[in-house]
Amino acid sequence: MQEHILQTLEHGLLTIMLNIPERRNALNTEAALSLLSAVQRANDDPEVRAVLLKGAGGTFCVGGDIKRMVDPNGPPPSFEAKASMMSRTMQITRTIHQMTRPVVAAVEGAAAGAGLSLALACDFRVVGETAKITTAFAKLAVSGDYGGIFYLTKMLGSAKARELILQSPVLTGREAHALGMMTRVVPDADVGAIAFEMATSLAQGPTVALGYLKKNINNAEDYSLEAYLDAEAMHQCRCLQTADHQEATNAFAQKRTPAFLGN
Repeated sequence: MQEHILQTLEHGLLTIMLNIPERRNALNTEAALSLLSAVQRANDDPEVRAVLLKGAGGTFCVGGDIKRMVDPNGPPPSFEAKASMMSRTMQITRTIHQMTRPVVAAVEGAAAGAGLSLALACDFRVVGETAKITTAFAKLAVSGDYGGIFYLTKMLGSAKARELILQSPVLTGREAHALGMMTRVVPDADVGAIAFEMATSLAQGPTVALGYLKKNINNAEDYSLEAYLDAEAMHQCRCLQTADHQEATNAFAQKRTPAFLGN
């Protein structure tokens, strides 16, 4: 049986690949649960220092696999069962957003609906110039899932988010980058290599500090200034105790590039 999600851990970089190329990596329930397991592993495994999220076959992810979400031979699931499963699988993007490891998405081919939501949950998005980017929800008469609307509104503001969500235009990767949705736009053929290079660099960074920096960014969106500063002070004191901080100060004094170990 084909594995829907492939994982490779090498030199601190966990590569998670959606492996349903015949469906353009559209997620069914089984694949979503496997992806949830993979991102939870990324969050919990101390050997993981950064994550690269990508899709097989030249496409990132076109969203949910509508045709295969429901077993055609069985009774339709109840509202309660649907809500329970959706709540469970939507932990994917929450985990990506909140985990202390940096996450890079290699956005090739297309990112639509829940697939775009996955990309938006990541810290960095490397996109191909001609990739197709769309929210898609309005065209399917659904209200959205996997947090895409939350991330778009935070990134672009309410006015631009309304346009992209309610009208659901199809953007090129270059257009999405110009709006601020993507971190870097590159020639289509270079997406995989450049995303890998970025993720590898992050995996060789000061892992503890990067995790607290990411936590500070998330806190800045939600906390009062007082609460933010209290948490920031604790994070800074923790980082000052790391071997990587000592290595950074030694390297600075010795005018060399630091060699971080992630602790």
